[in-house]
Amino acid sequence: MARRYDTRTTIFSPEGRLYQVEYAIEAISHAGTCLGILTNDGVLLAAEKRNVNKLLDETCGSEKIYKLNDDMVCSVAGITADANVLVSELRSISERYRMQYGDSIPCEQLVSWLCDVKQAYTQYGGKRPFGVSILYMGWDSHYGFQLYQSDPSGNYCGWKATCIGTNSAAAIASLKTEYKEGQMTLDEAKKLAVKILSKTLDATKLTADKVGIYPLINTLNKMFPNCGSRLNFW
Repeated sequence: MARRYDTRTTIFSPEGRLYQVEYAIEAISHAGTCLGILTNDGVLLAAEKRNVNKLLDETCGSEKIYKLNDDMVCSVAGITADANVLVSELRSISERYRMQYGDSIPCEQLVSWLCDVKQAYTQYGGKRPFGVSILYMGWDSHYGFQLYQSDPSGNYCGWKATCIGTNSAAAIASLKTEYKEGQMTLDEAKKLAVKILSKTLDATKLTADKVGIYPLINTLNKMFPNCGSRLNFW
């Protein structure tokens, strides 16, 4: 039945489904794992370092963590080329807001504006959804530390802890039982992230060449005072 309705993003199936959007979400489930945890004193992102070929130059490899502005960082899972386009759009939106208002854009507003772009690609013919899910961690003066996730449909939600990519369902199930709301510190979140990733990545021991952990303590200016507009940790 799906073959009759999956050739266009604008065609609904009799069950009310958009198959191209579902296919884009399915593509993300095969990407590298990214995990985010919101704590009392900051936000933490952990991302899998996936080396698909030993001959690749590590300094030119695909990134998983991107700096958006002085107060926000995102982690991506999915098609790298699509992620590069969306990250550039996020930075453009953020810079336009700063130039117009003289301040950093609120976290949720930046996420919402990008999701408007992502949603538009699900309703016009001749286009396809972006095959990328994004985790955003940030801080603003209105709501403090925040963690958001968006998917190819343009939907987004705020989270206390979540995971995208390979084995994300198992990771979220573990987070539901082990996340301590209102009691987590960054150190505890780091231990929890390592524990969960060791299970989802099927690795008995996680090393620096397999996973990267990035905390947001207050603002990126305090964390990385000399960093440029793009963070390349790997």
